[in-house]
Amino acid sequence: MTPIAAQTVVVAGGGIGGVATANRLRRRLDRRHRVVLVNRDPDFTYAASYLWVMTGSRRPEQITRPLKRLERRGIEVVIGEVTDIDPTSRTLTVGQRTLTGDHLVVALGADWATDRVPGLGDHGHTYATLPGAQRLAGELARIESGRIVVVTAAPLYKCPAAPYEAALLIDAELRARGVRDRVQVVVRSAEPAPMPVAGANVSAAVQQLLADRDIDYQPGRQITAAEPGTVHFGDTSEDADLLVYMPPICAPQAIANSALAADDGWIHADPTTLATDFEGVYAIGDNTHIVLGIGKPLPRAGVFAHAQAHVVADTITGDITGKPAPGGFDGHGGCFIETGAGRAAYGSGNFYGDPAPTVALHSPARRWHWGKVTFEQRVIRRWL
Repeated sequence: MTPIAAQTVVVAGGGIGGVATANRLRRRLDRRHRVVLVNRDPDFTYAASYLWVMTGSRRPEQITRPLKRLERRGIEVVIGEVTDIDPTSRTLTVGQRTLTGDHLVVALGADWATDRVPGLGDHGHTYATLPGAQRLAGELARIESGRIVVVTAAPLYKCPAAPYEAALLIDAELRARGVRDRVQVVVRSAEPAPMPVAGANVSAAVQQLLADRDIDYQPGRQITAAEPGTVHFGDTSEDADLLVYMPPICAPQAIANSALAADDGWIHADPTTLATDFEGVYAIGDNTHIVLGIGKPLPRAGVFAHAQAHVVADTITGDITGKPAPGGFDGHGGCFIETGAGRAAYGSGNFYGDPAPTVALHSPARRWHWGKVTFEQRVIRRWL
């Protein structure tokens, strides 16, 4: 039998999708084949736990690991900014280096576009980054009275549950400190309903969770500007002693400037295989734009990046070894919504459902909270 020629797989991005892809490839391919992971930052941080950093129940070092630890497993790690992607030759430019693979997986995520809303970054606080969550934790620990406004800064953002989870966790922390009766918590969303892609039943259930905790919720409120003590929504304004936001997002510049990008700047990968229009090039996670049957995009969420990573890693493994790959990405996924006091709700279902996604939200319970904790620990302890 003719021996399989040594091949190189380059994975661009060291978030959930990229790390999961690299790990799975390394486990399935023998050491003749190179697996190279490229990332802008030297550390992996588990973004799903930023909200726990916000509430003080996690320290940054508990959810952070150096990506170089992957080298112990035989994964080459290159730290640097991807400035150019040539999908035809499957080549990345990283600083002064060029990296070329027989296979390329693009998992660069989405970049923040905070500057699209004037004053947002200067006068608001976000839980969407680790430094932001740390600063917000200090603000929440100090507030004794006033008004907290939680906003989605655009209809398109990462992790659909996060703004509502943030409001519920803020409410729980204020109650634990005994100051909730002096602090009003409101949610203003640019969306028409909470987590609208998941369906009307999920939206209604999330609204009820907010109402049960006396969190005033208003949809269809696009923030247009922020200044000290005031949030503007088009023709109206509201007082805000503390503004908490989920930033808008945009495609990374290296993608938007490449032949991979569609007119909207995102990569429109095949919904099932995650293949692009270029041979041997795949795209997973937040840098992809997959349109569902209802005309809305698949939510940007770590659960989907994780599942897509396994599909792509197995497809590449099959291509290299000549063995058949298993089925593709089927659109199934779920997410936890922490409600505080050691409880969480859990939504799951088929986002590729026809004619619309079929998703159910399970009521808050301790087992869902511990399910999120268990997955967090699995990522931190076993992936890196």
